[in-house]
Amino acid sequence: MQNLLYGLYSKVLERNLSKEDMPKHIGVMVDGNRRWAKVQGFEAAGQGHAAGAKKIIEFLLWCSDLGVKHVTLYLLSTDNLKGRTSQELTELLDIIVSMSEELADIGLWKLQMVGDKEALPASAIGRLEAVEKATNSNSGTHVNLAIAYGGRKEIADAMRDILRKHSKDGSTVDQLAEVMTPELIAEHLYTGGQPDPDLLIRTSGEQRLSGFLLWQSANSEFYFAEALWPDFRRVDFLRALRDFQGRHRRYGS
Repeated sequence: MQNLLYGLYSKVLERNLSKEDMPKHIGVMVDGNRRWAKVQGFEAAGQGHAAGAKKIIEFLLWCSDLGVKHVTLYLLSTDNLKGRTSQELTELLDIIVSMSEELADIGLWKLQMVGDKEALPASAIGRLEAVEKATNSNSGTHVNLAIAYGGRKEIADAMRDILRKHSKDGSTVDQLAEVMTPELIAEHLYTGGQPDPDLLIRTSGEQRLSGFLLWQSANSEFYFAEALWPDFRRVDFLRALRDFQGRHRRYGS
């Protein structure tokens, strides 16, 4: 009976959503995997990370069904690289890369790594680059995999790219200052050429950005879900979309 009611409620939520007002780009902070493992009684955090990886596949299928064109998944931050034990970090990175390969095998999505590749082992970089190459021509949802990602570093990297390009072209500092615009900086971000996220979702009840898409989220709507990521359901996602569509986005007007 509970599953029947859940299914009916989910259908009602989806039926009342407007396809025209669907977010073009959704960012997700997939938080709570370690806590989920602890609640389930698992000794190793890897059990939670593995469950979280399975949920990502489900989530992307939901996005495809609803016509969401861009998704950015916050999988591993630069802070994680410093704050996790080497054993957990090695296991987590292998889970993330293996999941990326599984996503590529499904063949629906265009996958792109966004983050500091130099901070990752060469073997992981090679596998992720193979995933990007294999999915480059896919026409489905464009999925950014934020791995070894930090919003401040992304902005710093963008500025370095701009400085190097203009130095190579022989531009002076004054000439660069004349053309330095928010649009120019945005072009050099990891997500250059993509629309900024309309909606950012964070699971596990936490209510902070943790360095996620700091530049791109200037006009984003935020939705904080109590569910730990492995427990995040389609109905939770539909509620987030309903909440998003119920807001009046003024963009300063």
